[in-house]
Amino acid sequence: MGLCLLTVILILLVPGCRSSDVQPDVVAVNPTATRRFVDQTAEPTANDLQPTQTPIVAEFDETSASQTPQPSETPDTRLDPVDWRNWPVVPTVSPRAIEIYLSGLAKGTNPNHFSKIGDCQNVPSYFLADFDRGRYRLGEDYADLQEVIDYFEGSWERESVAVKGGFNVASVLNPLFSNPEFCEKNETPLDCEFRLHNPSIVIISMETWWNHDDPTKYEFYMRHLLDKVIAYGALPILATKADNLEGGHVINQSIANLAYEYDIPMWNFWAAADPLPEHGLHEDGFHLTLGLGNYFDDPDNFAGAWPIRNLTALQTMQAVYQAVKAIQ
Repeated sequence: MGLCLLTVILILLVPGCRSSDVQPDVVAVNPTATRRFVDQTAEPTANDLQPTQTPIVAEFDETSASQTPQPSETPDTRLDPVDWRNWPVVPTVSPRAIEIYLSGLAKGTNPNHFSKIGDCQNVPSYFLADFDRGRYRLGEDYADLQEVIDYFEGSWERESVAVKGGFNVASVLNPLFSNPEFCEKNETPLDCEFRLHNPSIVIISMETWWNHDDPTKYEFYMRHLLDKVIAYGALPILATKADNLEGGHVINQSIANLAYEYDIPMWNFWAAADPLPEHGLHEDGFHLTLGLGNYFDDPDNFAGAWPIRNLTALQTMQAVYQAVKAIQ
């Protein structure tokens, strides 16, 4: 029976990120693609977290009881997940998200650490590492991002044990895929990353689920992943993806459903990449187009998807950082 169970698990965990020996060429310059993405990043304040108070009645009078003001339900301000294509690239941060973050700090998470969980589009050679290595320029438009770069110093280029080419959502929940050099026996990649880095925030970016006959499995395992992250005390940030290999944008729809259900930030990378030439994708419809590096003072550099991915991820981290800083 044990052998059969292992076989079923391995069938489910078909690698989720294909490798390629051919690097995409630098895309053609398109200055018109330049735009600033932070346009809907209202920050909650401490007052947003206070419960509505019911007016106090000094003396009870049966004749006036029906006129006593009743507490009203808090309006649901969450965005409709069906309309995820029109969600902002950089999310707002809800009181529920701040509650998750603060619960983690009470458990001892490190406020200066964040982790990445994902597949090959999250490896440090392309994603975020330049902000620790000094290979970037913010320019005047993005100079305010330096504060968040400094605050999370060391996490940008860190090689997460929960990131690997070939990972899918189920992989990070299975000890079979842990790195034995760093992880303990029977420790999942996710648990191993928590133990090693103790993050207060995690960026979850999973682009693929190769069981095309049943894409609902993506949402099933992602929900399990979110439950574990939140139970640990880290605030998850979900990321949409640029491609649509599965058809019907089923995975992005699942991501939006979960962001709505858990009331957590969703970094809508799809909305940032979609206006780019070829939607920011190489000829294979999956790998992201290159730019000329993370030099955000050069308008010509915004024609490639990788500079846009790094910039909007940085802006998302800034939005979360500013929201939690306001209530600490």
